[in-house]
Amino acid sequence: MELSKIQPSLWFADQAREAMEYYTSVFPNSEIRSIELYPDESLDPHFEGMRGKVLSGEFTLDGVDFTCLDGGPVSTFTEAVSFTVLCAGQEEIDYYWHALSHTPEAERCGWCKDRFGVSWQVLPQNMRQLTSTPAQVQAMMRMKKIVIEELEDAGLAPA
Repeated sequence: MELSKIQPSLWFADQAREAMEYYTSVFPNSEIRSIELYPDESLDPHFEGMRGKVLSGEFTLDGVDFTCLDGGPVSTFTEAVSFTVLCAGQEEIDYYWHALSHTPEAERCGWCKDRFGVSWQVLPQNMRQLTSTPAQVQAMMRMKKIVIEELEDAGLAPA
């Protein structure tokens, strides 16, 4: 199997293994390819407290290759980097939203944050079409999880 030339790399504080296991259970056609653990702490001062944590992890989520590691407490996520999941319909949106959304205060316009702090936007594949009118955009701005039927109805409303 040839790996992607460019791969997102996720730095977790100390949950890289748990995140890989979780993400590969959520997304189809996914697998953990390798996990290398931090060696003996006496080899390098940077390894202090990291014994048994992930130094390098490689995994694939539905055909997209990722790398990850445990970087310690300074490693946190922000919305500045996020992932978009394009869905075939409402049932798939509901599935990924349920699996990924963990932080209610971060939910808006299809955006959610998982239990590891990673941001995701869960959208229908035809989102551009569903937000082609001002009324549809306004409806989307009021949503947390995207509801396709409500966007379609907003597109039918008189201007």
